[in-house]
Amino acid sequence: MDSSNPSREKNKMGVYLGVIGMLFLVLVFTVITERANSSFNTNATSTASGTKEQVLEPAPEVSAPLVLDTVLYDKKMLGLATYASTTSTTTARLWPVKTVYPKAGAILPFSRIVAYYGNLYSKGMGVLGEYPEDVMLEKLKAEVKKWEKADPETPVIPALHYIDVTAQESVGKDGMYRLRMPDHQIDEVLRMAKKINAIVFLDIQVGKSTMQQELPLLDTYLKMPNVHLGIDPEFSMKTGKRPGTVIGTMDATDVNYTANYLAKLVRDNHLPPKILIVHRFTEDMVTNYKAIKPLPEVQIVMAMDGWGPPEKKIGTYKQVIYPEPVQFTGFKLFYKNDLRAPSTRLLTPSDILKLNPKPVYIQYQ
Repeated sequence: MDSSNPSREKNKMGVYLGVIGMLFLVLVFTVITERANSSFNTNATSTASGTKEQVLEPAPEVSAPLVLDTVLYDKKMLGLATYASTTSTTTARLWPVKTVYPKAGAILPFSRIVAYYGNLYSKGMGVLGEYPEDVMLEKLKAEVKKWEKADPETPVIPALHYIDVTAQESVGKDGMYRLRMPDHQIDEVLRMAKKINAIVFLDIQVGKSTMQQELPLLDTYLKMPNVHLGIDPEFSMKTGKRPGTVIGTMDATDVNYTANYLAKLVRDNHLPPKILIVHRFTEDMVTNYKAIKPLPEVQIVMAMDGWGPPEKKIGTYKQVIYPEPVQFTGFKLFYKNDLRAPSTRLLTPSDILKLNPKPVYIQYQ
């Protein structure tokens, strides 16, 4: 007779399987724990006893948003205004101009810009296209050093000011008397600017066209943080005359349209403020100046660009730029035209820094 009990054997098997299962769970739990500790102690440091001491990494710092130093801004703006003791209280109040504060990251008035102007297709339109690239860049760097020496308290930023839309004597296919430069020329200017950490200005001479037609075509470049804009009322032919036959004009509405367009690009693309250069050497070139509205996103520079002997240029600045304040001022120097007889010399940085207000944008052609 078989003495084995099937029920007892089944119970023993169940016990064995239960023990094996518990051992398996303990093993899995141990492996998981070891891996967790290993991961947690990745940044541990060794103590003197050779054991590992856990070091907790601090939470990453959240970078604070840039904030404009308004105290420094006001101080720099006040420093641009230089008043003689005979200056009346009424005229003294023209400068510095009371406008909105710019967004953080603004270049002006914390730095001065020294720019070379021209077009790569023409040696006669300015120094930018007149010389070979390396020669031109070395000449620009030399001018930057002169300005740094003349005003050590103000950093100088080099710039290439490229005429991207040029007014033409011929009507053109669309009757607008202007010629748009190809994008590869802008790319070339950007490449050159990068070599000396310069910013870039794209300049528009609308002819019989409008800012509404020309400006959107430059969106790709104006979305870049290092690209700014210049507009030239001299070649805005609202009267219908051919460019070069009479001096053109722009109104405050044109300047404000341009500024608002740039401001939207700044907001939409999270850019630092843009700089808008407006060329001017006669009163009629810019009308209704009091209606021009600087914006937190756009800094407006009224730049005197007439040529002639020193006394004539200074006189134009005092008669056209000084009495009609907008926000900032600029001054243009012509390597050739400013030396035409009866002139015998070019104005120096020291000469220009005596102007009221001191220009923050200097352009050489």
